[in-house]
Amino acid sequence: MEKVGKEGVITVADGNTLDNELEVVEGMKLTRGFISPYFVTDAKTQKCELENPLILIHEKKISDMNSLVRILELAVKRSRPLLIVAEDVESDPLTMLIINKHRAGLKVCAVKAPGFGDNRRANLEDLAILTGGEVISEEHGTSLSIVQIDMLGSAKRVTVSVDDTLILHGGGDKKLIEERCEQLRTAIEKSTAMFDKEKAQERLSKLSGGVAVFKVGGASEIEVGERKDRVTDALNATRAAVEEGIVPGGGVALLYATRVLKDLQTANEDQKRGVEIMENALKAPTFTIVSNAGADGALVLGKLLEQDDPNLGYDAAKGQYVNMVKAGIIDPVKVIRTALLDAASVSLLLTTTEAAILDAQGEKNPLKNRMPNMDAMEY
Repeated sequence: MEKVGKEGVITVADGNTLDNELEVVEGMKLTRGFISPYFVTDAKTQKCELENPLILIHEKKISDMNSLVRILELAVKRSRPLLIVAEDVESDPLTMLIINKHRAGLKVCAVKAPGFGDNRRANLEDLAILTGGEVISEEHGTSLSIVQIDMLGSAKRVTVSVDDTLILHGGGDKKLIEERCEQLRTAIEKSTAMFDKEKAQERLSKLSGGVAVFKVGGASEIEVGERKDRVTDALNATRAAVEEGIVPGGGVALLYATRVLKDLQTANEDQKRGVEIMENALKAPTFTIVSNAGADGALVLGKLLEQDDPNLGYDAAKGQYVNMVKAGIIDPVKVIRTALLDAASVSLLLTTTEAAILDAQGEKNPLKNRMPNMDAMEY
């Protein structure tokens, strides 16, 4: 998170080695690779490497070969490679590109634009801002036949593999990039659809922070799966902590919150009973942790509540009273807050409903009583 920033994309994936690996991508990563393997420039890595290329961004499928030849000439005159990002490239223009690469030594590569529909259009707009180019689109009143050199984007380096395209150090205006990032932040805040919010967050990460891939290693598939679950939990906790901060762990944050309830004024006996229920619920996490560790839960709760240090807690692993923050025993505020709100919501629902359906105690196999007695059957 330090490398890609709090808005950067961090993904957890299965690794191919025994050790964990961290891959940090400082640039925009498109989830599409080259259209044809004939664009490969490095046979060993099976990748196409372009240094200081011009970038043509086209919203639709490219079928006009003559216009494409003119754009190639623009790149050749400036002795620069050309990266083409479009919905697709039809067979005739694609064949022309491949022939020019192998016979004339032209450095070129074509990539399909990632995404679909509005999402693809938005990704292309982001790419145009990052690279300082324009999206060639009929909606913008532009076409391949009128493309000029200032309508093409640029980057210091582009690496294209069979699966993805990495664009490093785009030539776009920093101010315009920041304005675009601010628009995406606003869209994330106002969006109510989870899908739209996730896509906007992904686009913001590509523009602002970058992408980090944590590859989890292990000796077996089971070990990798178990490690991956732990890393995912740690990642989610870290994101929550960055978002809203942290509090001392071990349940003591909830425990010390009971002090606020002491001065809470109640209007009737029902409200008073409700406050008592909340107080007991807030004490339960610490009591349970301490009791499960073999210590006296009531005694520990009493000692913690009679002192004034909000960071003091009980380290169940060591059986000692410690400063929880310094000991690294912390909880994200967001996790504690949402857990408390959800528990209160469920409790409120149970108090207003007329019935609740629960699993029968002790009946592990619901079909057991339905099975016939084989010994009693006559043959």
